[in-house]
Amino acid sequence: MSCRIREAARAVVVAGALAAFLAGAGGSSRAQDVPSFTSDFPPEELAARRSLLFDAMGTEGLAVLQGAPSPPGYTRFRQSNEFYYLTGIESPHAYLLLDGGSRRATLFLPHRNLAREASEGKLLSAEDADLVKRLSGLDEVQPTEMLLEDLARRGRTGASHRLYTPLRPAEGASMSRDLALRQVADSGNDPGDGQTSREGRFVRLLLERFPWLEVKDLTPALDAARLIKSPREIALIKRATRLACLALQEAMRSTVPGLYEHELDGLAKFVFFRNGAQGEAYYSLIASGLNAVYPHYNAGKRRMKDGELLLMDFAPDVGYYMSDITRMWPVNGRFSSGQRELYGFYLACYRAILKAIRPGATPGAIMKEAAGDMEKVLAGARLSKPAYEAAARDFVKRYREAAETR
Repeated sequence: MSCRIREAARAVVVAGALAAFLAGAGGSSRAQDVPSFTSDFPPEELAARRSLLFDAMGTEGLAVLQGAPSPPGYTRFRQSNEFYYLTGIESPHAYLLLDGGSRRATLFLPHRNLAREASEGKLLSAEDADLVKRLSGLDEVQPTEMLLEDLARRGRTGASHRLYTPLRPAEGASMSRDLALRQVADSGNDPGDGQTSREGRFVRLLLERFPWLEVKDLTPALDAARLIKSPREIALIKRATRLACLALQEAMRSTVPGLYEHELDGLAKFVFFRNGAQGEAYYSLIASGLNAVYPHYNAGKRRMKDGELLLMDFAPDVGYYMSDITRMWPVNGRFSSGQRELYGFYLACYRAILKAIRPGATPGAIMKEAAGDMEKVLAGARLSKPAYEAAARDFVKRYREAAETR
């Protein structure tokens, strides 16, 4: 490295240190003006969620859950949905142990990394045991290296050999169960990769070290617990839905011929983050013209043209809760007569589905009822072109077939 480059690098370091000093002037140099724990859920609600799993496990069961690992690259850490649901903890490489017999929950956290904290800010660690217990309602906090020792000790004392752990992939940032399973399958099908799921590797590690364990899948119990939402969870889902709608409304106002699809992606993200979202529920699906034929087209590279329709499907992640909103509108701001016919027919079918949704109804029953109403809509439809009629009949026929298979 030349002297000139070294001097320039030194100047950057000094400038950064001076900026940090000035930013912290008037307060402690180690103070951090961010919350260390979620304010969305009190410890009592987190404890009630864990109680549902205790009930499902029975008094003879243990359960272990892995938190999310540190992310690659310059990516902000986001906890998995399942681990956050039970603990509210947003520290990487954490573990949760649930003892069905004592109904006690122990959290295992890495030790404090002072060098990293000096650079990135404080992170809850094993040294914050009392604080973590107070914030989360957990019974005990231990360093991560004690997890396997704890399990070994239980084996020596003849405790339960039944251990539950999630066998389905954890849901992380912009992740759903089906996409997580697809990622595992894609890696397995790659001859140069062949990597299995993190959950599968964890089970193998447990059985290698503790062959007496009888491993059971915790996923069904977790899914059942998460299926019924509390008032606080519903409030977050509603907030995510409102933000999605605000972004779509702004996109509608901003759409003009000549705009690129990805420009609406950037606009929506501004609305999301400006209003408190922590991320995206999924990548944006912004499809103009024939791109809308592909339900999950996401390239966003096309320039929109006059006379086309635009489909936009995008929503935020608000405090680990998401929505999923899709709308379609004309690029030039006005539906043509043909577009209005087809969209009107689709809208009537969409409303038939909404009308059938009610508490206690199964998905199959909802689809069958909606299919009956769609057939009435089709019978009364007056479409101007044979191609429109054929498309409408095919749509209702396919929906009825799907309903009958549920």
